[in-house]
Amino acid sequence: MMELQLGPLGSAGVFLAFGLALYGAVAGMLGAQRRDARLQTSARLAAVAGFIVSTAAVAVMQAALLTDDFSVSYVATTSRIASPTWVKVVTLWAALEGSILLWAWLLSGYTALLAVTAPLSPLRPWAVSIMQVVQVFFFGVVAFLANPFEVLPVPPLDGPGPNELLQNHWMMAVHPVLMYLGFVGLTVPFAYAMAALITRRPGTEWMTQTRRWTLTGWGFLSAAIIAGGWWSYEVLGWGGYWAWDPVENVSLMPWLTATALIHSVQVQERRRMLKPWNLVLVITTFSLSILGTFLTRSGVVSSVHAFGSGPVGPAFLVFFLFVTLVSFGLLALRWDDVRDRADLDSVVSREGSFLGVNILFVALTFAVLLGTLFPLVVEAVSGDKVTIGAPFFDQVTLPLWMLVLALMGIGPLLPWRRAEQQRLTHNLAWLTGAFVVAGGLAWLLGVRKVYPALTVGLAGYNLMSLGLLLAGALVPRLRLAKRSAFAVLRSYAHESRRRFGSMIVHFGVVVIAVGVAFSAGYRVDQQIRIDFGESAEFDGYTLTAVDRFVERTPQRISSGAVIEVSRDGRPVRTMTPRLNVFGDSRAVPTPAVMYRPSHDLYLNLNSTVGPTTTFVVLRVVKSPLVTWIWIGGFILVIGTAYALGGSTRTVPARATVRAEERAQA
Repeated sequence: MMELQLGPLGSAGVFLAFGLALYGAVAGMLGAQRRDARLQTSARLAAVAGFIVSTAAVAVMQAALLTDDFSVSYVATTSRIASPTWVKVVTLWAALEGSILLWAWLLSGYTALLAVTAPLSPLRPWAVSIMQVVQVFFFGVVAFLANPFEVLPVPPLDGPGPNELLQNHWMMAVHPVLMYLGFVGLTVPFAYAMAALITRRPGTEWMTQTRRWTLTGWGFLSAAIIAGGWWSYEVLGWGGYWAWDPVENVSLMPWLTATALIHSVQVQERRRMLKPWNLVLVITTFSLSILGTFLTRSGVVSSVHAFGSGPVGPAFLVFFLFVTLVSFGLLALRWDDVRDRADLDSVVSREGSFLGVNILFVALTFAVLLGTLFPLVVEAVSGDKVTIGAPFFDQVTLPLWMLVLALMGIGPLLPWRRAEQQRLTHNLAWLTGAFVVAGGLAWLLGVRKVYPALTVGLAGYNLMSLGLLLAGALVPRLRLAKRSAFAVLRSYAHESRRRFGSMIVHFGVVVIAVGVAFSAGYRVDQQIRIDFGESAEFDGYTLTAVDRFVERTPQRISSGAVIEVSRDGRPVRTMTPRLNVFGDSRAVPTPAVMYRPSHDLYLNLNSTVGPTTTFVVLRVVKSPLVTWIWIGGFILVIGTAYALGGSTRTVPARATVRAEERAQA
């Protein structure tokens, strides 16, 4: 019986998915242009078939990884027999070819879901076809430039395994998938925006049909950034979570523009303003995701997150230029259809605050883009290597973030069109009072650095804003409903999921901001040498090097130190920082972290440890409130999910609406 060859089977799946995407794109556009329902239906069916076929290709790759089929080139270069099962599964996205296959597969899934669930409208056939055009590119890259299913004539007996940093922590199973779900999810609003331009329907229809898609992509991207920070914290051994690394930056930039979009679409929905601005943000968000993919897969940036050089870099650069030029060219061609007909009545209004937030987010994006690309441009032009590090980014972005927090508090309290002086003064008095009280309390507790103290003040300011928003919504209901406060709150949260979810998200942002401010502003970082059997003092803790150890398993060799941590003579924790070696790879650290609500204690080995070693060198970091960054990220994701659930908006009783408007006018 002939043995099943996984390589050719997987390649067949990729080529078939490429053909289905190409057919769907052409058929869908022709069907939309000719108003041919049969062609449109066949294009949608091609989208579903493409997802089924690409799912089969991914399943084949997983089978090759799990069965150690080293005749498949990707398995031979990225997997290892001794790797545990979970590492073999996540190896699918551990290297360049597999990561693009995953991206293409997720894109086909989004396209199929869109084809099945999107309501019938003139925009749908064009949107599905544009999604399939993007699929054509990604499956084309997999099929012709970076095919992971190539068959090796002489398979090796074993492989090197994935990058040692990627098999050193379980977060490898989570962070990349979230990132791709975010990037790919933001393709949907781009496709609908282009459909709106093509059909000359740039009103609110495309935004209404993509609101949940946009929020979903943004939510996944937010979760990915938080998860990536946690991965960096737990794996890289430097005690931090964000280093302004180029690959970190390229994930942040689309998040910034997508965040601006989520806010500014509300202005277009309510006031029919910012139509061209929203289209610019959609195009920019998608273009930045492609630019980031080019930077991480072309070898032009050096990063622990990058995939190294490969044949796909020029293709992604060409696709980025194509997307950018065609999209902005189409926007220019349709400018008479998209330009605003309404004017901003007053800067002191909700739409004015949203516009201000948008300007700040775009300024942040430009600053990050400049700091990321400037060294590459200098090196390409002059050959000189220039480094732009954290000090530049911190100095430029921190004032902008403070302004974002300031507008985040006052903006939701402002009415549309124009704020009345009396109500504005009343709200500002409460917000200013909260800012002064919170900032003063921080000062009394010893917070003397400017940005941490300012962040605490702005945290109090934003919490007061959330309190005023809830009071404005609940007090009129309490007067009318004659129910308990909890029952009224539950009813309001159910009726206004979108608004209540945004409050949860803003609360999560405040928690993250405080965690970042204190962990960066009051971090203590030292390198300490301790002889075994001896102790050393570190910022109120006593660290005692008790013993050393070496552990061998089929997957790895671990060597580390046993450190007893005590405070004021009382044992606190036994910590075991270690170095891991996977196969023939270099040693990578696994820090030991003691999580506390007030601060983390972080130990990383800065020296090798063996049976005859007499001392250990530790990097010891104490970071206040780091845990609250992860908690705030979880709150943000919960708020996003809550805003996505249920109906978009339920209109309450007329009397309740009028009472609420009087309370917030």
